[in-house]
Amino acid sequence: MTVSGNAVASPAPSARDARPRRRLWCLVAAATLVAVGCVPPQPQALGTPLPSRPQPSPSGQVAAETARPTAPPATGGGEAISETLPRERFGNPSVIDNPWLPLVPGTRTVFDGEVTIDGVRIAHSITSTVTDLVKVIDGIEAVVVYEVDAAAGEVTEAEIAFFAQDDDGTVWLLGEYPEEYEEGVLVDAPTWLSGVQGAAAGIMITSDPKITDPSLSQGFGPAVDFYDRARVFETDSRTCVPLRCYDGILVMNEYNPNEPDAHQLKYYAGGVGVVRVGWAGALEQSQEVLQLVERRALPPDELAAIRAEALMLEAHAYEVSPDTYGQTEPAEPR
Repeated sequence: MTVSGNAVASPAPSARDARPRRRLWCLVAAATLVAVGCVPPQPQALGTPLPSRPQPSPSGQVAAETARPTAPPATGGGEAISETLPRERFGNPSVIDNPWLPLVPGTRTVFDGEVTIDGVRIAHSITSTVTDLVKVIDGIEAVVVYEVDAAAGEVTEAEIAFFAQDDDGTVWLLGEYPEEYEEGVLVDAPTWLSGVQGAAAGIMITSDPKITDPSLSQGFGPAVDFYDRARVFETDSRTCVPLRCYDGILVMNEYNPNEPDAHQLKYYAGGVGVVRVGWAGALEQSQEVLQLVERRALPPDELAAIRAEALMLEAHAYEVSPDTYGQTEPAEPR
């Protein structure tokens, strides 16, 4: 679930501006950060096919290869802008059983929600599947997660992301390859992979998050302005989504220091993972929300189909992003 988070006052937002990615950036007033609830939306059928071979924009270029990064952000408080990867502490990195973010191969989660565009509420959805593929990124074997986002019935993004768990139970994000579409046309692919073009892995979540913990870098990709960070916002809360109600909820506040008025609240349930994504603050315009509506283990035939889609996206990544993705070896089945 990702979103670029560029907070621009004008022009009016488009479907692409509000696309539901893993980080759903929203305008907030940082001084009045408060969680905002929502009415559970009606589940929306997913099944919009991934464009098999999106075409480049008319310029023939993709922004991931020609991006002009801004200066790395200042985090304040003496916190490092990137994390140090503990290479010696990844004994079995592709087994991810952190209770806050378990990534078991074959698990599919579906999120449904709404977003406001030009004053109108439209539906958007994310389908995320933990594949049975692994890929070596920066010398570490990572789990491949495949996601497809749809807004108003149209696929707006497809992504493969790479996660690994260290021996302390901390889950790391080693990189992402997202393809962003407008009307079926590929318009951007802001790729970053740890160890390539100055990028560094980040921490998605530790095994024992505490309210007193410092903020964490979720990844450092200067070539594509990826500087996302997170810190614990609330612990031991309660939330309800269409599947059920959860107690003992951990709420994380995710943000980019270069976008001080943009935040996302992500709600984690123990043993499940993310169950809700929300927004905060009086200045929010898009009022984007997501809730977990489905979580299940895929049968072998469905998992094989997802594996094929993920590998197709990776094949395209080698064509679109030769300077970044082209520096890695292909993903393989476990």
